[in-house]
Amino acid sequence: MNKSVKLDNIAEKDDIEIMEIRSESCPSVSVMADSGRCYIGIDSRNLSGAEEIVRKAHELGHCETGAFYNRYAACDLVSRCEYRADVWAIETLVTRTELMEAMRSGKTEIWELAEYFSVTEDFMRKVCVHYGFLDM
Repeated sequence: MNKSVKLDNIAEKDDIEIMEIRSESCPSVSVMADSGRCYIGIDSRNLSGAEEIVRKAHELGHCETGAFYNRYAACDLVSRCEYRADVWAIETLVTRTELMEAMRSGKTEIWELAEYFSVTEDFMRKVCVHYGFLDM
């Protein structure tokens, strides 16, 4: 299944609205309304397919884990929320088993793995660090 479709299905199942936005300063954002419902906005105008998938997964990670903060939050809280969103995105887009299978098939360079999994190289580095295949 296409990763974007997989993410859209998760959002639909959990009643998370994903909408196209126009924003020069912030290509993606997620918010939780007072009602508890989550909304995601993505400005896909200047994003590659891989960038859009990674951003959508990250923002869904905020919604799925409840990892939200406001602009007045302390740095450690912001870092923890971003980490939780990243971990959710990593484990949703690339499982450890899938990564190991890809590596066994000969894909060992970050760019090869990123291309194979339809994600960005930066995200693929986070995946490899998370699963212990890369030490940063």
